[in-house]
Amino acid sequence: MQPGTRKALDKAFSGLGIASIVLLGAALVVILGPIFVRGSRAFVFRATVEHRRLMLEKFQRGSRSALAEEMGRTAEARRPVYEVIAAFEQDLVGMRLAERRQYRDSLDEIKELLRELLGPFPGERRPIVIRAQYGATRWDRAQQVLHLILNAESYDHSDPTKMGTLVYSPRVEQFEGTSLEPLFAYIEEHADDMLRPRLTVYWRFLFDESLDAHMFGGIWPEMLGTIYLAIGAMLFAVPLGVISAIYLAEYAGEGRAVSLLRTFISTLAGVPSIVFGLFGLAFFVNTVHVSSSKSVLAGSLTLAVLILPTIIRASEEAIRAVPNTYREAALSLGASRLRTTLTVVLPAALPGVLTGIVISMGRAAGETAPIIFTAAVSVGRPLKVWQTLTQPTPALPWSIYNLTTEHAAQDEIVHVQYGMVLTLVLIVLLLNVVAVALRARLSKKLRG
Repeated sequence: MQPGTRKALDKAFSGLGIASIVLLGAALVVILGPIFVRGSRAFVFRATVEHRRLMLEKFQRGSRSALAEEMGRTAEARRPVYEVIAAFEQDLVGMRLAERRQYRDSLDEIKELLRELLGPFPGERRPIVIRAQYGATRWDRAQQVLHLILNAESYDHSDPTKMGTLVYSPRVEQFEGTSLEPLFAYIEEHADDMLRPRLTVYWRFLFDESLDAHMFGGIWPEMLGTIYLAIGAMLFAVPLGVISAIYLAEYAGEGRAVSLLRTFISTLAGVPSIVFGLFGLAFFVNTVHVSSSKSVLAGSLTLAVLILPTIIRASEEAIRAVPNTYREAALSLGASRLRTTLTVVLPAALPGVLTGIVISMGRAAGETAPIIFTAAVSVGRPLKVWQTLTQPTPALPWSIYNLTTEHAAQDEIVHVQYGMVLTLVLIVLLLNVVAVALRARLSKKLRG
């Protein structure tokens, strides 16, 4: 090959490599950017006075006297709202039946939205459901409710070739000329006074338990459950995987049986994770009976089987990469084969083994399908360590799926969904950072 051609090819490959790295970086920004931006809204947001009231009553945080003073000001700002509604209800009594029916339905809808915005009306009994005891705790949610109070939803079916189009019309037009007409302008003008939004950093989102199916509170049970499952899976998978890799790399030699065994391991790595979940349910729960039903133990064993092929292959490759001179030097000094493997080969291969372990840990922390059948529940309390042997647990992957697909109020808890995703991503990134740091430290120590 001519030197000029070789130089051109080298430059072309270098350009392709740089372009690939830039493209990968751009893809990560596109994927992770919305997660970080929207997930941060679970931690930093404009909280209303209802949020501060909830924190004091449910978590005993905040100043009782300061909140009482603030609630007094908001009550004064809300008082005209309730007075206008009471006056309009009095006017309804004197109206004709058809007119009364026309206004009654709209008024009931407005009152329901006002309860969602400001909480129960003065004098009403305190509801049992927590979400009905408070108004909007976040300013972004309050603005959505405020928009629905000011504007009525309807569908435009004027074009028969299309589906109905959602349109909004000002509610004030429905009540023009009535005593309720001033209500809408007052609410729009005094929304800040009635809810008193304030920028809040809610870092306890990570460590609070959820209230009312994640309508309020944090994600601590899900975080703890994820940590339990990941650690449990590693406790079972790492010893088995490393011992298997030592056997395959140092003792098994070459043969049809060993080749077939490696084929099985490679095939196992490509099996869909949902199959592992069904296997875990059938074997660990229904056949071996490691627990009477779902449990962290059953889920950890299932995840261990899932990540075992990755640990075996990564560890075997790392052990094979250790130069033979290491082995020959140890054997020439009289060390046994087992001692050479444990004291010379395995420490030299440790950075590669550690990389495989941490990659597997990240996968165990993020898997959803295997734990659906063996370990995960939608809502639960944080488990003690000894309870992991018999009880199931909430976990971040399953809760993310559940909150985004099956939750009755999924549109109201978008911040919780993204907060969970952000937390899971950060946990996996943290594991990888720890792996890189440990690998670098071990490599430096081995070189020294």
